[in-house]
Amino acid sequence: MKLLLPPLLLVPATLAATAGSFENVGDTLVSAMMMFLGSNDKVVYILDKAEGNAAQVNGHPAWGSVWDIATQETTVMDILTNTFCASGLHLPNGSFVTFGGNGGAGPGGSEGSVLCGASASWDVTYQDFDGAKSIRLLNPCDSSQDFSSPECQWFDNPAVLSMQAKRWYSTAEALANGTIAIIGGFINGGYILRNVPNNNPHDGAELTYEFYPSNGQPPQGLDFLVQTSGLNAYPLSFLLSSGQMFLQANVSTAIWNYNANTLTPLPDMPHSVVRVYPASGASAMLPMTPANNYTQTVLFCGGSDMPDEAWGNFSYPYIDTWDYPASKDCQRITPEPADGSAPQYVQDDDLLEGRSMGQFIILPDGKLLVVNGALNGTAGFGARNLLTEPDQMPFGESFASGPVGTPAIYDPEAPAGSRWSNAGLATSPLARLYHSSALLLPDASVLVAGSNPNLDVNISSNVPYPTQYTAEKFYPPYFSASTRPAPSGMPSKLTYGGSSFDITVPASSYSGSGNDAAANTAITVIRGGWTTHGMNMGQRYMQLKNTYTVNSDGSIILHVGQMQPNPNLFQPGPAMLFVVVNGIPSNGTHVIIGSGAIEEQSTAAEATLPDNVLSSASGSAPSSTTDTGTGTGTGGSSGHSSASTSHVALTAVITGAVGVALLALGVGF
Repeated sequence: MKLLLPPLLLVPATLAATAGSFENVGDTLVSAMMMFLGSNDKVVYILDKAEGNAAQVNGHPAWGSVWDIATQETTVMDILTNTFCASGLHLPNGSFVTFGGNGGAGPGGSEGSVLCGASASWDVTYQDFDGAKSIRLLNPCDSSQDFSSPECQWFDNPAVLSMQAKRWYSTAEALANGTIAIIGGFINGGYILRNVPNNNPHDGAELTYEFYPSNGQPPQGLDFLVQTSGLNAYPLSFLLSSGQMFLQANVSTAIWNYNANTLTPLPDMPHSVVRVYPASGASAMLPMTPANNYTQTVLFCGGSDMPDEAWGNFSYPYIDTWDYPASKDCQRITPEPADGSAPQYVQDDDLLEGRSMGQFIILPDGKLLVVNGALNGTAGFGARNLLTEPDQMPFGESFASGPVGTPAIYDPEAPAGSRWSNAGLATSPLARLYHSSALLLPDASVLVAGSNPNLDVNISSNVPYPTQYTAEKFYPPYFSASTRPAPSGMPSKLTYGGSSFDITVPASSYSGSGNDAAANTAITVIRGGWTTHGMNMGQRYMQLKNTYTVNSDGSIILHVGQMQPNPNLFQPGPAMLFVVVNGIPSNGTHVIIGSGAIEEQSTAAEATLPDNVLSSASGSAPSSTTDTGTGTGTGGSSGHSSASTSHVALTAVITGAVGVALLALGVGF
């Protein structure tokens, strides 16, 4: 039985913000190194590393918080282990999980007070435990619930639930059944994953992968991580339609069959531009649409082309990185061309300026926003480098300089040479450098937060780039319209193929010809992902197929197909659904894609959609309020789910011995 949400108010929704502007939206209490949207789309969860934030929780500095989208108020959350440079992702039921981090840390970024080998198991001041093997689970709650209750808190207990290997700067990528592949990471170290000379790539590095939930096997070696030794922290990964995985690190590229653990080499990154941390270029899979036959193309922009020796070693870079310009270069690649041709990188339009630590946010209109970053240098921080002594560091502990405060927008459908623009976009006065983050919100604005290129919290006016707690919203150009679509009839779940559904867009949602509005409407599904270090792990965009009926009263009925019947294209779990009319998005609302469990997802044939029906009717919204002049696609919808599930439901997606062990131990799920 198809679940339908109550109709939204059939009155024009308004866009009250100034297009292209930034707005301060509160204090995050902890510096936003990592963020993700709660499963009810009402709150954003924030993670920092264990450090000396003034905000306290249970007698120690907080390094977790939750920000309420409506009230802009923030509440601290307790986390036991150090989440410094962890990875994370969604689960199929809308819960979230984070992996790894660093050993216990104390003031000034020092090792914790209780040493254990090359790391620390705990620190008496910050009271953080070693997080290098941690698996932390969260079932998101909203402001109507008690955040202090156990079911709304992080579960963080490595004695009960942990990875098999220590992983710092690992990557998480979901598979088609909702299982998560956890790839690579540091064991210990600092700037990059190598000694010089690099006689043993395994020194300090975890060049393996494992799965969550575990498949019962020990971590397996991944040759791609050996081949890319040195520059493979936070390796870039994208699940492909074939079920294999696209990997990029250092200057190498490959397709990985994770079932057989075999690699198919692809061409190297042109011009030897490094995109992974600490070069930290922006990367994203471009929108998958009916027009491009759901082709998967990955875009890379920015980063650094520093020569190999300049990257130095585990400790520090071997040049003054803050003087080295970041790359402008952009490249596209389609890893699995439909015509069977060999994959090749294709030169794309350069960025408007060089940018390291930039981050792509896919917008509901199918364009990509890039925010944050620096004109010069790389991610990372230190008291010195291999050339410059501590008292000579010109930008404090930052390895970058020249914050890029002006965002830019990339249009993948524009002709080559005209894809980038920052016209009409404001410049933020806040430096967003190392440990900054960004995330698409349900109102189609973008939350921008974080930045702390310092070993510990430093809010002194004497440092050029202090720890940043102020959150901002950026309002893309479509906020120039004062009326936005207000659709009704949205499902709370989407399936892989199967029966179509109808969405109604009232005449009050648009102006001008109903036929034109219907033809310029798109239904888009966006997963904003789990954001850190210029990455949005799990970020994807799919436009659903649709036809339409324009009624005599000007209302438009959209006949909408389900997700493509291939979970490899868009893995199961939470997402937002938007209706975009003449380039203006509705409010996005929450849907669950697939069964909600870690299991093989059911698929069905695509439904046959009815033919379009036209009418001479028009919309009733004022003509100047509903059109940005940039029509998009051919469909539209949006949806909202019920309140989040309990921690009991969370264990339903954790199969096998792990879930049994948690229940047996009485863990509050």
